[in-house]
Amino acid sequence: MTDFEIRPAVADDVPAIVGMLADDPLGAQRESPDDLAPYLAALERLSSDPHQHLMVAVREDRVVGTLQLSIIPGLSRRGSTRSIIEGVRVHTDERGSGLGTQLIEWAIDASRHHGCQLVQLTSDRTRTDAHRFYERLGFEASHLGFKLRL
Repeated sequence: MTDFEIRPAVADDVPAIVGMLADDPLGAQRESPDDLAPYLAALERLSSDPHQHLMVAVREDRVVGTLQLSIIPGLSRRGSTRSIIEGVRVHTDERGSGLGTQLIEWAIDASRHHGCQLVQLTSDRTRTDAHRFYERLGFEASHLGFKLRL
């Protein structure tokens, strides 16, 4: 299935992206679709950084998926560059259609194009369905992550 386009997000996409971010139990607690100002400011920062790629999947002029790909040069692993995939969301109506797989495959291909030697992602420990999805795509649960809220 390839009847959609993956392209960089623009300001008009923000309401749909935020809607997808808020459309689950975790996102409902931390996202605010009623105030788009901080999201629009974040999009501006992301768009001005060549190492950040906030992407949307669009089908029939409707945003149906999103992810953020960050390219990070590093010193470890012999100076390798890695990418991090964040904020992967597929619209409720599109789940199970293969769109999520195609979004991740796009991110992996883009990572190769940017010279990355490693692709990483994180997923909340409660998202067991997502963990199975990522493992099916070849990702390994190799690390334990930590966060510090500021």
